[in-house]
Amino acid sequence: MADKHLGVYVHIPFCASKCGYCDFYSLAGCDKLMGRYQDALLRHIGESASTMAPYYIDTVYFGGGTPSYYGAKRIAELFNALKRAGKVLKSSEVTVECNPDSVRPRELDRLKSEGVNRISLGVQSASDDLLKIIGRRHNFTQVKKAVKDIRKAGFDNLSVDLIYGLPNQTKTDWADTLARVLDLEPDHVSCYGLKLEEGTPMYEQYKDSPVIPTDDDQADMYLYTVETLNHYGYGQYEVSNFARRGKASRHNMKYWDMDDYLGFGPGAHSCIGNTRYSYVKDLRAYISGVGGGDAILDEYEKLDELDRASEYLMLGMRRSKGISQEEYHRIYRSDFAPIEALLQEYEKDGWTKQFNGRWCFTPQGFLLSNILIGSLWEAQAEYRISGNPWMEDQLEMGVKELTGASEGALHI
Repeated sequence: MADKHLGVYVHIPFCASKCGYCDFYSLAGCDKLMGRYQDALLRHIGESASTMAPYYIDTVYFGGGTPSYYGAKRIAELFNALKRAGKVLKSSEVTVECNPDSVRPRELDRLKSEGVNRISLGVQSASDDLLKIIGRRHNFTQVKKAVKDIRKAGFDNLSVDLIYGLPNQTKTDWADTLARVLDLEPDHVSCYGLKLEEGTPMYEQYKDSPVIPTDDDQADMYLYTVETLNHYGYGQYEVSNFARRGKASRHNMKYWDMDDYLGFGPGAHSCIGNTRYSYVKDLRAYISGVGGGDAILDEYEKLDELDRASEYLMLGMRRSKGISQEEYHRIYRSDFAPIEALLQEYEKDGWTKQFNGRWCFTPQGFLLSNILIGSLWEAQAEYRISGNPWMEDQLEMGVKELTGASEGALHI
């Protein structure tokens, strides 16, 4: 009997057009491949039944790309294939990403009737001018209509995505976006600072441009976001995510809690036990590979205990609930003292705080999280052998194996 839980992610790489900032694997102008891609996904899901067999599936996420552009009929077909291949719980959180310009009442009704219970809406800004600059196809009037249609269809779990630090955006502009979005009463808000990714149109256009808000400006926007959303009842549970009580994304928590998840589609990632892998970021290669052609694996790695310990630090410190000595020691048999000593130093600077035996970042600490987590890793690495007897045993075994192999080579 299955007693473990699994999250499933299905990547829909199709878009009506590419946004200027987007570096996710997605394609515009490839609609003619939708039928072949659907067949490949259905086949891949069916072939993965044995992988899913030990689990109950309690979260499903259709991301992209633009799943709403792909169509409710195809999404429903994929979800039903998952139900046949795996044990999907009736209480599962099932999310579909939508863009305001491709939300249709009839499509929403179809998704709701099939068991989808959460919508993630790509809003990004309430400023029509900024939306045009970053290449979005919608305006804020369409956002308001989409939210109205989503609620009318019966969805009581709505998330919106926003971006701050856009070209020429001021703190006042960002405050206006937050205010107008809060008027829509979403259940969950994700706020991301703009990062210019190499290879995107906005990188070429705005790299080193003075119209991009400075790091200090972005920091001010972030701290304002935390304060404002908390004031209106949206608790921060991860560095970029805020939710009303009971509305945190259960699927995304799987990534941050290091739970098992299975991905389908080009560029999709999976982590089963201590094995992590991803598929090629190539739509045609994925289609032909699933159909029996070339291999579709792109990356594959086995995680050892130190890998998991490092991930625990990185992912745990992204969450507002943070990390604890008990969890670290129980799961990884490692001494927490060197890490706690550094966390105590951070506390003096106002970057961390301790509560109920757990350590987490403050909002000011989240701003520096990449640097601070890097230092935690260094503290962990310095102590990884002297403070971990199990690693000394593994190292000694490795030396013996290496010595034996060398001696064998000398006798050939």
